[in-house]
Amino acid sequence: MPKLLLIGPATGEMVAALSGTFEVTRLNDLEDPEAWVNRHGAEIAYVGTNGHDGLKPTWMAAMPNLRLISCYGVGYDAIDAVHAAERGILVTHTPNVLNADVAGTAVLLMLACYRELLRDDAYVRSGRWAIEGSAALTRSPEKQRVGILGMGRIGQEIARKLKAFDAEISYHTRSEKDVPHQYFDSLVAMAEHVQCMIVITPGGAATRHLVNEDVINALGPTGTLINVARGSVVDEEALVLALENNRLGWAGLDVFEDEPNVPDRLRSLPNVALLPHAGSATVETRAAMAELTLGYLLHHAKEGTVFSPVPVCVDLR
Repeated sequence: MPKLLLIGPATGEMVAALSGTFEVTRLNDLEDPEAWVNRHGAEIAYVGTNGHDGLKPTWMAAMPNLRLISCYGVGYDAIDAVHAAERGILVTHTPNVLNADVAGTAVLLMLACYRELLRDDAYVRSGRWAIEGSAALTRSPEKQRVGILGMGRIGQEIARKLKAFDAEISYHTRSEKDVPHQYFDSLVAMAEHVQCMIVITPGGAATRHLVNEDVINALGPTGTLINVARGSVVDEEALVLALENNRLGWAGLDVFEDEPNVPDRLRSLPNVALLPHAGSATVETRAAMAELTLGYLLHHAKEGTVFSPVPVCVDLR
């Protein structure tokens, strides 16, 4: 049977489904993964991984007979897909099945910021409501000008969901899309125009710190920034400083630059809502992602093909 290396968490059900076709090794079971890969890399034909762990370039180089990298997640910036393609290695991911839940998470974070969910939850739990009376007023999420950085499948789903709030949608991408929303070719100009900006663009070197101090300042002291993309897209230090100095009003974050390590300064701020990279973390979506990831591996082992490999050249924004 071909050898498969599983990187990252894997359920017993996933391993059982793969074990009839592959000789499975789980990275988490290895005492010294680096040494194991150096010793057995030439035997590995398949890798199952995720968008966070990806596959180290040195490990890929140690696997001369690698045929397929199946990524459990829509983001694959931790995999060098271009180098893989140059070597004839297929890379797959799990698009579409998580669109709705990630979009829902973006809306959740926006609502949590606008309606001060965490502040008012703490107000009730502390008993202050009974002593001090009603909490301070919050902001309405209705009829807001919302800018979306990235207008791929998930960006379009976010826009669709926000129509329920009569939002005025605009977007920024590297090139204009065929969508019924206002296009900005300047991210700073869009940030100046909108009241809330939602980041949903792939990570990687091309988008690192795309949301920088200038963009954050353009959003301003009454603006809200939501990030459900990758932590690397936002300059986290600039974000924290802006929140501390009231140059930005609120932030809702599902992703961070050094996950799972979130800076103390960010965790201590009252004007942020924080999630543990849980945008697609529902039972239903994770089951669909697992099914798709397994399907790629099993189909390729049987037929030598996959039905939807990632494109090598992609619009990163």
